[in-house]
Amino acid sequence: MTGALAGSAPGRSQAGPHPLGGSFGVPAGRGADTTALVLFSGGQDSTACLAWALDRYARVETVGFDYGQRHHVELDCRLTVRTELAAVFPHWAARLGDDHLLDLRLLGQLSDTALTSDRAIELAANGLPNTFVPGRNLLFLGFAAALAYRRGASVLVGGMCETDYSGYPDCRDNTLKAMQVALSLGLDTPMVVETPLMWLSKAQTWALAHTLGGDRLIDLTINHTHTCYLGERGVRHAWGHGCGGCPACQLRQAGFEAWRQGGGA
Repeated sequence: MTGALAGSAPGRSQAGPHPLGGSFGVPAGRGADTTALVLFSGGQDSTACLAWALDRYARVETVGFDYGQRHHVELDCRLTVRTELAAVFPHWAARLGDDHLLDLRLLGQLSDTALTSDRAIELAANGLPNTFVPGRNLLFLGFAAALAYRRGASVLVGGMCETDYSGYPDCRDNTLKAMQVALSLGLDTPMVVETPLMWLSKAQTWALAHTLGGDRLIDLTINHTHTCYLGERGVRHAWGHGCGGCPACQLRQAGFEAWRQGGGA
């Protein structure tokens, strides 16, 4: 059901092996004394990234962002996921550090999108879905880097992906590489931006979670993480809570079903 993941795409660092066969650029020997800061929304992808970081780094802190998102319920799910992770995986609990929530509601005021207002989800004139919040990940990384600098963290971990995604330009690998350079120059200290899901399908993300934490992490992801753009938590499907119709739910469901059928290779 899990299979082996494909290796990294050309141009990605090949420094560190991954238990599923891929490589995500973890510098050799860094994990033992490194603090990482995970951009943590409480969703499936960021939960997989949090588990990935806890498996590698000596200390892991989390940061979330309140930007007036329509699915504001994810902010509550963040704390539940952290609590459940610590309870179910005590060896990770010792590494799990502080959580931070930053107020970025100005971003919601600047954005006229289906993620920040009550409107139908559809394609915009530019070909992108109107769930695209311009500059969101750029601002998230900038604020996260400032926080990381203050907290003594040198690695930022995010769930950005350009394999199964909605076409957002701030999720693309080149964007994240450019941000890593800019942040390191602007802070005058190396700041590594890790994107362990960049080249994974949603099925492979489920497979990664299973490899990291087995059925316990899968169950935690299904029951406690939040992905639905509409903030729906009332219905619990085989793949988790959600409306089942928005793009985020459809990607999550399709990935789960493909993984269960052995498509996470």
